[in-house]
Amino acid sequence: MEATTELTTVERELSIAASPETVWEFLVDPDKAVRWMGTKATLEPRPGGLYHCEVIPGHVAKGEFVEVDRPRRIVYTWGWEKSSQESAIAPGSTRIEIELVPDGDGTTLRFRHDLPTATAAESHARGWDHYLARLVIAARGADPGEDPWLSGQM
Repeated sequence: MEATTELTTVERELSIAASPETVWEFLVDPDKAVRWMGTKATLEPRPGGLYHCEVIPGHVAKGEFVEVDRPRRIVYTWGWEKSSQESAIAPGSTRIEIELVPDGDGTTLRFRHDLPTATAAESHARGWDHYLARLVIAARGADPGEDPWLSGQM
């Protein structure tokens, strides 16, 4: 008998008042990426390239780019350099897929993050809801403001 692994998925669909090309830059340009998530980022958007983002001090997400189809689709692996008890997700052990679909003058962003457990999905869903909302603001050219998670306000 083969062992099965529980897989839970966080999926979101967002409307963004910006072109797919503009949204794309917020996913692959380190300077733009940290406007909506993180304090530092090293992004090498090519298959096998590094994904490295210090989301909040001491919490670093690391993986590698798997698929890069500018400006339509990006897939990368994800995990935490120092996994906590709450979300023991090793670097590169999960997968994130993002599709950007033109919608008039804007973009529909389809987000999917496959995770191994319901607990991990619950924790990551909260984080993605927070950061994807900030992406919507930043990509349309506005300032999402200081991330309250950096100052411990959330």
